[in-house]
Amino acid sequence: MSKSNASYNSYIGIALTNPKSPTNVGAVLRAAGCFNANQVLYTGNRFDIAKKFQTDTKQANHSIGLTKVECFDGEKPTQAKLVCVDLVEGAIPLMDFEHPEQALYVFGPEDGSINQETISKADAVVYIPTTGCLNLAASVNVLLYDRLAKSTHIDRSNELIIRSRDRNNQTRVTDSE
Repeated sequence: MSKSNASYNSYIGIALTNPKSPTNVGAVLRAAGCFNANQVLYTGNRFDIAKKFQTDTKQANHSIGLTKVECFDGEKPTQAKLVCVDLVEGAIPLMDFEHPEQALYVFGPEDGSINQETISKADAVVYIPTTGCLNLAASVNVLLYDRLAKSTHIDRSNELIIRSRDRNNQTRVTDSE
């Protein structure tokens, strides 16, 4: 969400479990900036080794922050719900999920799953119903878009388009008669 799409009391945190790909983390940061997430957390050491290749082309890490933590426990605001997003048996399909106003969304690594301990602590476990698995960045983008699409706090104005588009894009819809 852009700043104008954010609800006053909303909190959106993204938590990445031991990510390995700087390309995916860069794309996650870009998605976090586009959809107005508050923070991106990560665990593990693989990203630290690879981060010199990061591809955060919008420099979202300067405004959102990318923070390494030992674990996600205690990193979310008290009122935020812990929501795991993974292909886990018994999970809720994303299209049936009602997003909490405040949520820390935990995603598994590109080559694994969220650990059982975290899944067991979650307030909700959600999956994106695809044939095969999406990559990490694609999963974050789909989830954040779903949250936006279901929100009642959406700026639908041309001003949002003008503020958000690339400076080389001056295209507009015109009546053709």
